[in-house]
Amino acid sequence: MTQLLDTETDGRVRTLRLNRPDTRNALNAALVTALKEALTEAAETKAVRVVRLTGNGSVFSAGADLASLRELQAARPMENREDSRHLAELFRQIYQHPLPVIAEVNGAAIGGGCGLAAACDFSLVAEDATLGFSEVRIGFVPAIVMVFVRRKLGEAAARDLLLRGRSVEAEEAAEMGLVTRTVVPAALAEEGAALAEEMATETSASAVALTKRMMAQVPGMGLEEALDYAVQMNAFARGTDDCKAGIDAFLNDEDPPWKRSDE
Repeated sequence: MTQLLDTETDGRVRTLRLNRPDTRNALNAALVTALKEALTEAAETKAVRVVRLTGNGSVFSAGADLASLRELQAARPMENREDSRHLAELFRQIYQHPLPVIAEVNGAAIGGGCGLAAACDFSLVAEDATLGFSEVRIGFVPAIVMVFVRRKLGEAAARDLLLRGRSVEAEEAAEMGLVTRTVVPAALAEEGAALAEEMATETSASAVALTKRMMAQVPGMGLEEALDYAVQMNAFARGTDDCKAGIDAFLNDEDPPWKRSDE
């Protein structure tokens, strides 16, 4: 049986490749489970510092598996809620993952596929790729992806994408801030690898994890609550091993531990 997800580790970088090219890498329950398990394993593997996410074939992901959704139409409401929660947990896991997650969008990213890219910390997109949320054009609702899109885009841009259900070219997606930047298709893997290497060797694992945690929490806070939280995190970070080692290395004109190949 073909694996739904290809996994490869190169040094400190773990690469996950969606492997349902015959269905345009559509997200069914089994693939979602495989992704969640792989992300958990990456988080628990001390040697892994960065996760790259891409798709096999010519498409990044066409989003939800519509054949699976059609089957669930006859299911009980509880089963549909469980399936929906299963997908929501994947998006949250990516967004709150302690490691930086880089999406390499090698082709079309539609619906939940575009949501996957939006939930990642960085999204490098092939210049010839199209992205969008087509749910309203098939009578569906972009419910789960909306949570993450609204954190990235202003309301006007989000309404333009979600209510019209239109697709945009990679350049427009980058200009509006939905993705990080566009890349020449032939250079996508190389650019992704370079960014992953930078994150793995130039940044502290604990500092990145704490920064990601704060970025997920602060938007829902009021000013005073956010500042109080920031003060607590600032004070906590000073006592971490990485902060102590990083400051000592800087003052001694040395490389910090994460830049040393032997550590």
